[in-house]
Amino acid sequence: MRITVFGATGNVGRRVVAEALSRGHEVTAVMRDPTRSHELSVAAHVRTGDAGNSEDVAKLSEGQDLVITATRPPASKERELVAITESLFAGLAETNVRLLVVGGAGGLTVPGDSNALVVDDLRYVGLAWREIALACTEQLEVCRAQSLVDWTYLSPPAMLTPGERTGTFRVGNDELLVDAEGNSTISMEDFAVALMDEAEQPKHPQARFTVAY
Repeated sequence: MRITVFGATGNVGRRVVAEALSRGHEVTAVMRDPTRSHELSVAAHVRTGDAGNSEDVAKLSEGQDLVITATRPPASKERELVAITESLFAGLAETNVRLLVVGGAGGLTVPGDSNALVVDDLRYVGLAWREIALACTEQLEVCRAQSLVDWTYLSPPAMLTPGERTGTFRVGNDELLVDAEGNSTISMEDFAVALMDEAEQPKHPQARFTVAY
């Protein structure tokens, strides 16, 4: 596949680029700061662009099979994520290119309580992460309002950290996944595996899903 990745130099984005390249896909890695291109494999086609600019999105998705967005605004600018997502949909609206969204866990429901959201539960989302969790929750609503673009939204578990690539994890839908001890975690490496599995074999069109150990 020909894949464009926005946010390619972020923590998740770098791993998505690496995973896609390891599977033989042709990857266009998009970044706003071209001086960071050294952080990526030389096998990636590095381009400069902004997911918040719909014209850039349209240009950089031309001729591609899939766009992946792994963008994350800096602290204090979390709400920009909503506008960025709207820009992605606007840029892709006239194409047949699929969109995979690296989302957040905030909009998942609390285990055992379908009426409570993770964003409101301090066990899973501390105050330091609340603003980005709220932005990700609104990002999901932006996706759910779209019908012109074939999208899929992947929510991580409560903890998403650098680690090992095992290729083994569980897949869920709208409820936060926890293990027998109540932990909710996955490595960024395995999160990238889950994202690329969905890219290659779509199972959640126009829907959100989640993964965890």
